[in-house]
Amino acid sequence: MEFLKNSLLELITQTSTNLPPDVRAAMAQANGIETPNTQAAQALAIIAGNIDMAQEGEGPICQDTGMPTFYIHTPAGVSQLEIAAAAREAIAEATRRGKLRPNSVDSLTGKNSGNNLGTETPVFHFEQWEQDEIEIRLILKGGGCENMNIQYSLPCPLQALGRADRNLEGVRKAILHAVWQAQGQGCAPGALGVCIGSDRAHGYHLAKAQLLRPLDDVNPNPELARLEERILSEANRIGVGPMGFGGKVSLIGCKIAAANRIPASFFVSVAYECWAFRRLGIRVDAASGAITRWLYRDPDRPVERLAASEGFPLTGREIVLTTPLTEEQVRALKVGDVVLVNGEMFTGRDALHTYLMKNPPPVDLHGAVLYHCGPVMLKEGERWVAKAAGPTTSIREEPYQAEVIRRYGLRAVVGKGGMGARTLAGMKESGAVYLHAIGGAAQFYARAIEQVLGVDLLEFGVPEAMWRLRVKNFLTIVTMDAHGNSLHADVEKTTTEALAALGSE
Repeated sequence: MEFLKNSLLELITQTSTNLPPDVRAAMAQANGIETPNTQAAQALAIIAGNIDMAQEGEGPICQDTGMPTFYIHTPAGVSQLEIAAAAREAIAEATRRGKLRPNSVDSLTGKNSGNNLGTETPVFHFEQWEQDEIEIRLILKGGGCENMNIQYSLPCPLQALGRADRNLEGVRKAILHAVWQAQGQGCAPGALGVCIGSDRAHGYHLAKAQLLRPLDDVNPNPELARLEERILSEANRIGVGPMGFGGKVSLIGCKIAAANRIPASFFVSVAYECWAFRRLGIRVDAASGAITRWLYRDPDRPVERLAASEGFPLTGREIVLTTPLTEEQVRALKVGDVVLVNGEMFTGRDALHTYLMKNPPPVDLHGAVLYHCGPVMLKEGERWVAKAAGPTTSIREEPYQAEVIRRYGLRAVVGKGGMGARTLAGMKESGAVYLHAIGGAAQFYARAIEQVLGVDLLEFGVPEAMWRLRVKNFLTIVTMDAHGNSLHADVEKTTTEALAALGSE
């Protein structure tokens, strides 16, 4: 199959950079629903622009390209070993070209392989069928939404909803709880793949496989079709909204399968997917490996723009801050302020925060802005270039953040999804704020990076290294201020009340 590697490379590239039409349509609809001039509408406008930028520049929609997962159907007699080998070669090449972020980390040593290859990476699901062609589908599901996957063992008590029993009403409660618990950490508006039944392991597999369905299809089981429609309606009444800012659109799709179970177990497995719903597929000739047709999209049909205009329109009411920041500047900010950051900014994720608990930082962080980001970086000659640079989920740093702020004099943290009570108290004590960037908007924020000034701790791997960036008009929203106010806590309170009301219906 002489063309197979190139066919797979094109599939990987298009999956990473070009959102499929059904997801584009759902996001366009979401844009039309949210109330204008709200934080939710602003988030969706940035997302729309980012989707266009990614497709036009062939850059990753989101910097977190996740764990590449292939679903492959082969005719009898076709070598699955050959397909897997070609896929690995294509994954490594796509990583080298900056279409994928190097995400494969050895779970024992913590070492990043640098090419997205390693033990059980990428993931393959092979199945034979009676057709003559090979079908290959690919899902790139980032870590933020992967961490929001959840499994329920019914019966069980659910916050605000009461007891979920072993029936479809209990299933409904579990799925609504899954939407609520994700808040902004899963980059809402999201989509759900759900499996009712099976065992723990296979239930998760079947739930994720539901994400292969187009968002606009109809479940062939009438009972499940009705449940999907009801969940989609009710989930959007909870009010999580885009990025967890509150709003009318929390979910763009819900796809449910049912599988037989053993008497002792009743699992509801939920695979949460973010708005950057990257999945495509191809059919290839079994002899040559050449693409015969695409799934989910028509490559001959022009891609329609989602954004209303080029770039993001500023109002003139934004607060412009240049680093390093002072305590006076930071304490003057309040929740809801839109802030444009200029100057030097540093990235730092899980590995850096762990490091800083035992070691001094390699740079002076007094007055600094720390960006929770694992960018896609390519070296061009002697300089590094940011190819994708959206925020990662901040809550993972909750055990460390307040201490890092206090110890090293940070004035602002940029991320997505918000942080908890410990960080909020630490910000109030030390004089710091949380600046929310729009999750998944990797191209939007990469264009705000004027220059990569350098890198420290590169031994942690590209995503976890500490990158020194010079940024201009880096757009954020204050969602946790230095006075103890948190938009995330407020939205969680109101959505809990809304969830309780749905539970009593």
